[in-house]
Amino acid sequence: MRASPAPTPAQTLESVPHVNPSTQRAAPATGAADPAPAPAAAPASVPAPAAARTPSPARNGSGPAAVGAPPAPPWTTGEAGTLYNVAGWGQGYFRVGENGHLLVDPDRDGRNAVSLFEVVEGLRERGFATPVMLRFSDLLRNRLADLAGAFQRAMTAHEYQARYHAVYPIKVNQQRHLVEEVLSFGEQHGFGLEVGSKPELLAVMSMTAQTAQRLIICNGFKDDRYIEAVILSTKIGRNIIPVVESLGELRLIIKYAEKYGVRPQIGARVKLASQGAGRWRESAGHRAKFGLLVNELLEMTDLLREHGMLDCLRLLHCHVGSQIHEIRLVKNIINELGHIYADLSRMGAGLQYLDIGGGLGVDYDGTQRSVESSMNYTLDEYASDVVFRISNVCRQIGIPHPHIITECGRAMVAYNSVLIFNTLGRASIESIAREDITLEEWTGNGRPPLPLMDLYDAYRNVDERNYMERYHDAVQARDEAMNLFSLGYLDLRGRALVERMFWSTMVKVRNFMRADPEDFPEKEEVETMLSDTYFCNFSLFQSLPDSWAIDQLFPVMPIHRLDEEPTRKAVLADITCDSDGKIDRFVSQGPAKGMLELHPLREGEEYYLGVFLVGAYQETLGDLHNLFGDTHVAHISVDEEGDWYVEEVVPGDTVREVLGYVQYEPEHLASFLRRDCERAVREKKLTVSESQVLLRFYESGLNGYTYLEREDLPPQ
Repeated sequence: MRASPAPTPAQTLESVPHVNPSTQRAAPATGAADPAPAPAAAPASVPAPAAARTPSPARNGSGPAAVGAPPAPPWTTGEAGTLYNVAGWGQGYFRVGENGHLLVDPDRDGRNAVSLFEVVEGLRERGFATPVMLRFSDLLRNRLADLAGAFQRAMTAHEYQARYHAVYPIKVNQQRHLVEEVLSFGEQHGFGLEVGSKPELLAVMSMTAQTAQRLIICNGFKDDRYIEAVILSTKIGRNIIPVVESLGELRLIIKYAEKYGVRPQIGARVKLASQGAGRWRESAGHRAKFGLLVNELLEMTDLLREHGMLDCLRLLHCHVGSQIHEIRLVKNIINELGHIYADLSRMGAGLQYLDIGGGLGVDYDGTQRSVESSMNYTLDEYASDVVFRISNVCRQIGIPHPHIITECGRAMVAYNSVLIFNTLGRASIESIAREDITLEEWTGNGRPPLPLMDLYDAYRNVDERNYMERYHDAVQARDEAMNLFSLGYLDLRGRALVERMFWSTMVKVRNFMRADPEDFPEKEEVETMLSDTYFCNFSLFQSLPDSWAIDQLFPVMPIHRLDEEPTRKAVLADITCDSDGKIDRFVSQGPAKGMLELHPLREGEEYYLGVFLVGAYQETLGDLHNLFGDTHVAHISVDEEGDWYVEEVVPGDTVREVLGYVQYEPEHLASFLRRDCERAVREKKLTVSESQVLLRFYESGLNGYTYLEREDLPPQ
C-alpha cells in the first residue's frame, strides 16, 4: 500500500538573486560518534536536477548533450506560446515575439504590436514602478468593433430588420476614463450605458450630456428620487429606460409621469424558467433577486392599460447570470424570452427592444470548453444563435423584429487590461538538497536510529529502476523519524539531517519521474512538494479579488525572457500577510495546473509577470487588505507606426490616502512621531541627525506608494 507523502515543511526564503542550491552545499559534519557503516551498494548515477538547469545545454544547444542521448532542440518562442496557451486565451491580441517579449497587438493585424516589457520599462523611467495596471485603448476599440461586427454579420445573414445595441454596465468597471472610452468608441455602433444604482445614474447623466440619443438602461432597486430623476431626464431629451423590478417601482413611474406630463419609455425584467450555468446560474428562476414573475408581468400590463400607458412598455429584459459557458443554455434562454416578447406584443404592448442581459462569456483559459473558466462557443456563434432564434419566433408569430440589446460588460472590457508586477524573491525547498550527504553528519549519541538509516539507504540507492519504491521508502522513513522527534528520541540536528536526506532524495526521485513518459499521481505529488514559491509585489485582494473569492482563473505568465526555457515550477504569493494571498491555479491547454513554469531570478534584474483579462470587475471589487491601495493605471495607445505612447496615468494610492480611507489623520500621526523623536533626543536615546532620518522616512513614506519600491535596480 502506497504511503502518502509527508506535509511540506516551511520553505526557506531565498531573495533575489537566485543561487543554484548546488553551489551552496554545506560540508559534511565530521567527528560523529559511532557512525554506522554505509550500505554496500554504490550510489546511483543521477542526472542533474532538471529544475536547476538554466537552461539545459542539451536543450538550448549551448553545450554537449548527456552521454548516449541525442541533443534536444533549442528552446523556441513558439514553445513558450504553447506552454502558456497564449493563442488560446489571447484571441490574437497577445503573442510571443521573436525577442522573447510578450507582445500586445490591439488591432490583431500584426503591424502595430508592442512589447509589454518595453511599456513597463518606459513607465518605470517616467517614475511609475510596478505593480501597474495597463489599459490598451486600441484593444478596447477593437473589441467593441468585434462585438458590433458579429451581430451585424448575423443580422445580414438572417435578413434581420432591426438594430443591435450593446449597453455597457458600468458596474463591471466604473473608472471614468474607461467609461468615457466605451462611450467614444461605441458611438459609431450605437452603444449605450447601463446603470444599477443611484450613484451610477448620477455619473452617467452627466457623461451623456452631449450624447442624449445614447441608450441608458436603468436596472436595480429604485426609490422616489431615482424615478423622479429618470422622468425629468426623459423630459430634457435623454434616451433613458427604467427597468421595472417590482410593481412598486411601476407605480412610482406612473406617478411621476403623470405629475410631469411625460410619456416615458418603460422596461420590464422577467424571471425566466431557463437558467444559466456555473456559479451565477441562480440569477434566473423564480428565486432570482430581480425581476417579475410572469403573473406579475401580466399584472403590470393591466396596470399600464388602466392608465393608458401600455404603449410606453418599450423593452423586455432578462438576466440569467454572467459567464455562461454552454451555448445550449443561451439558445434555451432566447427561445423562452422571445416567446414572452411575442405574446406581450400581441397583447398591445409597445415593445421595440429585447434586452437579453449579460452572460456572454470570456475564454479565460483558452480551451473553448464548457467549464467555468472557458466557453464552448465563439462570439460569431453567439450572435448568430441570438439573432436566428429571435427572428424565428417573430416570423412564426408575425411581428416586427425587435432591436436587440446585450449587457455583456465582461466580454466588452476584460481583454483591454493587464496587471503587471515584479517578483521580490523565491522560496525553494531545493536550497537544502545536496548530493554529498554521508552518515558522518550524524552527531547524536550512538548509532543513527533505524528510520534515518532507511532514509539514507533510499537516498544512496535510488535509480531509474527503483525510484518509485525508494520514494515510498523515503516517505515512510521520514514519517517514522518525525515521530521519534515528537517523542524526544531525535534532537534538532538529527531532524535537520532527516529533512536534508529526505528532500535530497525527492529531488533525485523527481528527476527520474520526469524522464518517465507516463503520467501517474505520484509524479504530480512530487512536483508539487518541490515547487517554488515566487513572492510577487501585488495584493491579490486588491487587484485580483475574484481569484480569491470565487476561484476565477486568469492567465498568468512572464512578459519577457520567453526565448529562454523556464526551468522552475512555482506558485505565486502576494505581499499581504494572509495565507490566502496566493495564486496556485494556472492556465494550461486542458484542466488548470497547480504550478506555473518560470525562469530563475537573476541578480540585478527585475522579473515581470503579467495577469491578463482582468478588465472586468477586478478594479471595482478590490479591497484594502493590509492597506494596499489601488495600483498605478496607465492608458496606452499605439499609433499607425506601431509606437506606443501614454495617454494618461492615474497614480496609485499613496499611504496617506489609504490611511485616510480608514479614518486615520496622517498629519496627526506625523506630529505624534515628531514629539516622540524630540523626547528621545532630550533623553539622549537619539541624536538629532538620527531623529531627522526617522522623520524623513515617516513623512516620505506617507506620500509614497503602498507597494514595495525597488531603488537598487537601474533601468534595464
